[in-house]
Amino acid sequence: MKAETFLPDDYRPAEDEPFMNARQIEYFRRKLLMWKADLLRESHDTIEGMKDSTRNIPDIADRASEETDRALELRTRDRQRKLVAKIDAALRRIEDGEYGYCEITGEPISLKRLDARPIATMTLEAQERHERREKVHRDD
Repeated sequence: MKAETFLPDDYRPAEDEPFMNARQIEYFRRKLLMWKADLLRESHDTIEGMKDSTRNIPDIADRASEETDRALELRTRDRQRKLVAKIDAALRRIEDGEYGYCEITGEPISLKRLDARPIATMTLEAQERHERREKVHRDD
């Protein structure tokens, strides 16, 4: 079992400290775990809400509106389920010592990018190249 790394509440990773030191790793691990917990809580609340709202609505327009709302909610939950999988993958990269490094170039991903998108797997430059290639292939 790993020793707990002390992390003040106001800690933010800084460029002037060693990249992916124990404090930075712990900061991102906690950030990912809190994000995942929030998503799972929202998902649970949605499921409970959908169970409660299962009722027979006589007005066809109201029923159609409720079905549309339900379909939108299910699509949102599916996106969140995929996001939870990406969070789990990021947590595995932390455990494997690969977190924070671009899967394409092996270079460090900027701390600003990781703070904004902790599931990022590529540097901004590698991500942009990837998206440009994807766009070119989609146009074929």
